[in-house]
Amino acid sequence: MKQSFIIASDAAPYLAVLGILTAIALYVFPPVALLPGILLLFVAFFFRNPKRRIPSDEGVLVSPADGTVMDISEIYEDRFLKSRAVKVTIFLSIFNVHLNRSPISGTVKYRSYRPGKMIPAFKSHASEINERNYVGIENDILKVMVIQITGFIARRIVCCVENNDTLSRGDLFGLIKFGSCTELIVPTDVHILVAKGQKVVGGETVIGRLTDEH
Repeated sequence: MKQSFIIASDAAPYLAVLGILTAIALYVFPPVALLPGILLLFVAFFFRNPKRRIPSDEGVLVSPADGTVMDISEIYEDRFLKSRAVKVTIFLSIFNVHLNRSPISGTVKYRSYRPGKMIPAFKSHASEINERNYVGIENDILKVMVIQITGFIARRIVCCVENNDTLSRGDLFGLIKFGSCTELIVPTDVHILVAKGQKVVGGETVIGRLTDEH
């Protein structure tokens, strides 16, 4: 999903329909064109794909999403890491960029989708019961998991990678449409450099750094 466009390609169907509706409204009765026109601008804004400056330091992990750090907790991850781990939960409002990026360079070694409910993503229990998609990424020294989670408004998770696909740090691999939550799960020996309540930028903000143990 390496896109150079300023708007993600997933927006194309929505933009096309709204563009046609706006054009028809302008032709038939211009004042009515205001509504589809506003929606057209909102969709273009929501699916925006701004350029990001990806850190070159090989020892860092970058944020997989834009948003606000909602929680940092220690868990046992039994799907991919299969060990004690640290989970960083990032809440994305409808005003955030909703593209997901790989926190490290590596190969996709785990993919799993789980259907679920769609309660507001900012609620603490949403992480456990909402629809979600798991992406496990591994390189020679590290395994991490990124989890895409839907919210009340979000209705579709998009993931454009499969097992054995190779990603570079900061590469786009998916998005969650219209409001969501993204979780990053890392080994406990990764030094976390963000705090609860902090704003993060996907592909740019350094979430953590490898310790000397790696």
